[in-house]
Amino acid sequence: MALKPEPTAPFHSVQYALRVLESVSKHGNGVTDAQISRETGLPAGHLASLLLTLRREGYVEQVSDGAYVIGASLLLLGSGAARRQALEERLQLTLSELRDSVGAAVYLSRYVDGEVSVTQVADGPLTPAVNEWVDFRSSAHASAVGKCLLAQLDHDGRRDHISRHRTARLTSRTITDEKILFSQLDAQSATVPVLDLQEYAVGTVCAAVPLTAGSAAGCLALSLPIEDAHRLRSAAETLSRRAAPVLLSLAL
Repeated sequence: MALKPEPTAPFHSVQYALRVLESVSKHGNGVTDAQISRETGLPAGHLASLLLTLRREGYVEQVSDGAYVIGASLLLLGSGAARRQALEERLQLTLSELRDSVGAAVYLSRYVDGEVSVTQVADGPLTPAVNEWVDFRSSAHASAVGKCLLAQLDHDGRRDHISRHRTARLTSRTITDEKILFSQLDAQSATVPVLDLQEYAVGTVCAAVPLTAGSAAGCLALSLPIEDAHRLRSAAETLSRRAAPVLLSLAL
């Protein structure tokens, strides 16, 4: 004789899954399975199976240190301001992980309405952000961020930008000649990081890689103090390899 299924079991499973998702959502920087177990009261064996299912469906993700964070599927369930905030927090976490991987401050930038816009920064005590001593909107010709964004524009777009923002000499290395600048931008390969070797600020080197999402120009960049310039090439290569998760976060 076949056993009759317990009708309440599926509902209990849904309740457990919701409790787990609530626990993960409360911890923006990630939460361990042990902490989830304490907060939900679920035994380790049951929780492990449930987390595996939630990971498979994309509702949670496990980051490098083993902690769990909300996944893309859960983010897509939201709407309006709450969804935008959740996406920004997830993107910030991705940038922070990238900062730790490259050992440098990391910047996400876009070209919006004809202006350079640094939308998010991940820095820290050991990886300080560059001192913005000249507004990034006015220094696209000198910064790795600006040059990477300008390289993604057509000739008319670049001319329009330069007509509104004079190519001032910020350091002895700054390129101020429009023809030389445009020639370098034309020669820039999309697969090679754009460099700023003390062109924006004395004592700082930077690298940027393009983030192509539709027709919008965007980029990821990093900055290092001049004493760490020997790490710039390897850090830029890591930045380029790790650009895909950031692009995925933007696509969401």
